[in-house]
Amino acid sequence: MYEPEVSVIVSTYNIVDKDQADDFTLLVNLLVRQTYPYVELLVVDNASTDGTLELLKEYKNLGYLTFYSEPDRGKFDAYNKGLLRAKGKYVSFISCDDFYHDITAIADIVNLMEQEDADFCFFPVYCCHPEGYVFQFTPAMLNAFQVTPCPREAIFYKKSALDEIRGFDEKFKLLADYDLVIRLLLGGYKGVYFESNVLTCKVGERVLKHTEQVEAECNHIFYKNYKNLHPMTNDVLDRMVKISEIPKPLLDKLARTFPDEDRQLFYERYEQMYNLRLEAVKNLREQERRGR
Repeated sequence: MYEPEVSVIVSTYNIVDKDQADDFTLLVNLLVRQTYPYVELLVVDNASTDGTLELLKEYKNLGYLTFYSEPDRGKFDAYNKGLLRAKGKYVSFISCDDFYHDITAIADIVNLMEQEDADFCFFPVYCCHPEGYVFQFTPAMLNAFQVTPCPREAIFYKKSALDEIRGFDEKFKLLADYDLVIRLLLGGYKGVYFESNVLTCKVGERVLKHTEQVEAECNHIFYKNYKNLHPMTNDVLDRMVKISEIPKPLLDKLARTFPDEDRQLFYERYEQMYNLRLEAVKNLREQERRGR
């Protein structure tokens, strides 16, 4: 029986100096205990200058991973390099301090993707916030045209699908993974939901700290992906970024990317997200007025 290989791609840079070596050790030790036998751990290192390479060499000698070390232009450049070198039919992209806490995770996800002939699979994950608390992030793929539907780590991809759309767009330094999801949906690629929570990841501090860059990248992502569907004026883009408001003609076109049976729910989820963000903006403005 044919068993497709899976490539788990990880980017690293000076993880010893950053006190991430123990996290990476946990990632490796749990990955080698996965019940699925055909997993390739591929590490793309950004020419680390501390003890990272020695650690990677140790694990390579044990047969746990393959790694490459050379300068890169950021995380998504590293992931694209990994994608080019990956041997698996399926790929995932995780950070050096993430880990699969369920040892049957990869076997279960691959089985589902094979059964459904899916191009990508998304699932709930535990997210560790920098302030010390943990929460479950349940994917909201029906809201993907408004907001990031799930963390990058919460998706498995068919490599051939990513090859067709040429991987991550590296001009987006924080949200290239969000842009990728939108392109998959608009391209008609098939997604499937896996219900179990199998992975723990950390919330990206750069995204939390650089809100202006996040908004700017969202603006560019929306313009890039929707400009051929609807006139993307500055006002339209601003309202989409700030309060997730999508013009009705564009909304109707985006709804067609989902199966007929999901379209009514798509409209309902759109309204819920729009109202939530509108209320959040109103509350923020009220707080600002009170603080004057």
